Amino acid sequence: MLSYFVDNFDPFIFRLWDNVGPRWYGFAYVLAFVSAFLVVRALSRRGYCDLSPNRVSDFITWTALFGVLLGGRLGYALFYKPQMLREPLSLLRVWEGGMASHGGMIGILLFSLYYAHRHKLSWMNLGDALVIAAPIGLFFGRCANFINGELYGRATNASWAMQFPKELLENPAEAEKAVAICSKIDPSLNDPELIIEAARHHPQLTDTLRGLLMPRHPSQLYEAFFEGIVLFGLLWFVRTRMRQPNGVLTGLFFICYASFRIIVENFREPDAPLVGPFTRGQFLSFFLIAIGIGFIAFAKTRPTFPRQKEP
Repeated sequence: MLSYFVDNFDPFIFRLWDNVGPRWYGFAYVLAFVSAFLVVRALSRRGYCDLSPNRVSDFITWTALFGVLLGGRLGYALFYKPQMLREPLSLLRVWEGGMASHGGMIGILLFSLYYAHRHKLSWMNLGDALVIAAPIGLFFGRCANFINGELYGRATNASWAMQFPKELLENPAEAEKAVAICSKIDPSLNDPELIIEAARHHPQLTDTLRGLLMPRHPSQLYEAFFEGIVLFGLLWFVRTRMRQPNGVLTGLFFICYASFRIIVENFREPDAPLVGPFTRGQFLSFFLIAIGIGFIAFAKTRPTFPRQKEP
């Protein structure tokens, strides 16, 4: 029998007291925004982005607030948990997790359109700069999902499979069995969430969970690799090594991200009801492919180029 790795990382970087302290999930967003600033500023200085370098920080800050955070949170509520809309204040509890990448992309599209119109810039040129930075943020976000033990993969017997204690929150039968066994070790462990928390610091509980949990694909790491590392490398290469009109990079991002998402979703446990034979993530990704094709078609038929790269 293989001894699978149990993903029981502490979601807190450190705790000030009880459940108060900086979390890896929030830190991932900080890293994403800092990376976006550095990438867009580098593109601006090299003449690929029409936005002047001294306005990059302002643009990234407002894009982060209104595009990523607001769009991602509203997208999560609309696409995955519409019951949150009955309690609007729950939308503000971002520290609990729950962000939709599709919603964040729509939010960024709308805000960048407004910003480009207000400052008389090319919307497609701004979009091309943002989508090159986006995969880095996706990479950090998926790593945070892995640390949190959420959005885990489907069951598998692969040798690199891992076990995720948060599975107990979705499987009542396993949760009941875990409570029955773990309460013999410590009578206070009468709830799955208490077991998950205690197992992070109690090797005997970790071994107990190892015998109960299903081995699963670490799909968060698959997504971090393809949606993050591979996609960033591809977009950076096209931007810096191939002369393409404004909008092509944006279209390519949507098409490639959606394609990677559709493929990797086959290894990820569905976290919402299926839409026919497709997961919610796959279904929404088909629309992104259509949007991406539209961007590329428009860019090729009415080509414009970054101001400093015009012939």
